[in-house]
Amino acid sequence: ESRSKTLSAIPGCGECKESGTVFTRCLGFFDTLRCSECIDWGEKRNTVASVAAGVLFFTGWWIVIDAAVNYPDTERLNHSYHACGVIATVAFLMINAVSNGQVRGESYSEGCLGQTGARIWLFIGFMLSFGSLIASMWILFGGYVANGSAVVYPGIAIFFQNAFIFFGGLVFKFGRTEDLWQ
Repeated sequence: ESRSKTLSAIPGCGECKESGTVFTRCLGFFDTLRCSECIDWGEKRNTVASVAAGVLFFTGWWIVIDAAVNYPDTERLNHSYHACGVIATVAFLMINAVSNGQVRGESYSEGCLGQTGARIWLFIGFMLSFGSLIASMWILFGGYVANGSAVVYPGIAIFFQNAFIFFGGLVFKFGRTEDLWQ
């Protein structure tokens, strides 16, 4: 009985107050919020995906630059560990250099090797991307955690750099649509 009084005191539509139940769609607070169904993502999808991918890419490099500035000596952060980030960046560019239409064979130009060449290029890009992500995990755990190093942040920075670049590449590749270009 006290529960129905409490529920009927919540602002909402008349049906909820009369029946004593509260549905999320009837709460007055949620009436002011815009849900994803109400927003037309059609024209803004490419913009949102591009900005999100750029923020992820920037964040990855920002983290590793911070680690390089804070630990300039090679004892704490070996400079050869930066190769993972460079390879991840090259993979990011390779993955996004071919369109989905070229991979499916729907493009107007055949180009170098046509659809097969685009698929090979994309496969090599994904191999480099996964390889750099796995190598960054090896650097984190093999170079810092397993050794019992007092400073682990450079390894974490290398891993997060590669993870952010990897996910940024995925968002940029699969978050955008090519329907607006045709």
